[in-house]
Amino acid sequence: MNTPLARSRTSTGMPPLSHEIRTPDASTHQTASIAPAHPVFAIKGLNVFYGGFHAVHDVDLTFAKNEITALIGPSGCGKSTVLRCLNRMNDLIGSARIEGQVLYHGVDIYDAKVDPIEVRRRIGMVFQKPNPFPKSIFDNVAYGPRVTGMSIDNMDDHVEDCLRKASLWDEVKSKLKDSAYGLSGGQQQRLCIARAIATRPDVILMDEPCSALDPIATAAIEDLMLELRNDYTIIIVTHNMQQAGRVADRTAFFTALPDERTGDRTGVLVEYDLTSTIFSNPSDERTEAYISGRFG
Repeated sequence: MNTPLARSRTSTGMPPLSHEIRTPDASTHQTASIAPAHPVFAIKGLNVFYGGFHAVHDVDLTFAKNEITALIGPSGCGKSTVLRCLNRMNDLIGSARIEGQVLYHGVDIYDAKVDPIEVRRRIGMVFQKPNPFPKSIFDNVAYGPRVTGMSIDNMDDHVEDCLRKASLWDEVKSKLKDSAYGLSGGQQQRLCIARAIATRPDVILMDEPCSALDPIATAAIEDLMLELRNDYTIIIVTHNMQQAGRVADRTAFFTALPDERTGDRTGVLVEYDLTSTIFSNPSDERTEAYISGRFG
């Protein structure tokens, strides 16, 4: 395969939109009228296994450029598993096995010729709990470009730009050499966002980024997501229905179905639509029951 994702780690160009990505059919629960016109990702027939456990069953999804998509659903429904498939984080789990396709600008990121490090550079991730490195604020942001060998004309300017984009510069500009551990929880999470965008990604994945934060810090992160949407595609896993309603352009609802033989619960996609539709007029009664708080 001749794909930009197979280039060296110093590559900074984005892959061309040279592949037409077909919209999944109606069986995927995605309303055709809201299918993204310029999809960044197209997941087709995704199944995820951990050893003998079937964690996610037959998911089809597309994600739009410069939009925020929320993945919601009860615990154990596979939404975080699907999120980790988008930048091959599941590769780090020895028992994980992926079937189906995850197309990024038309390129299957699980093709053997695709460099997973390059995938993670282009598709950054922010985790549930802020996880700054045991380094200075400056070195946290500079870490990604340094280890991936990115060509940065002026690292000082680059770090400042990333901190500004993360709405953190004014709070830390006088203490860039201080340990990142001295920041508050909300500041640490914004630092992790600055670190994620320092490698100039195309997509930012967020796995419950506000679950460990207070309401004020949560509001700051949500405001930041809305600002970043202008430059990045954002996909977020959240248990907070109000948060999904506030920030997401589209929402995918997952649930877990028990295996009649083993009792194991497998994640399935129930419905995917514009967030306004999901919250006001869902097409599946399971979605309505979850949104209204009757289960989950």
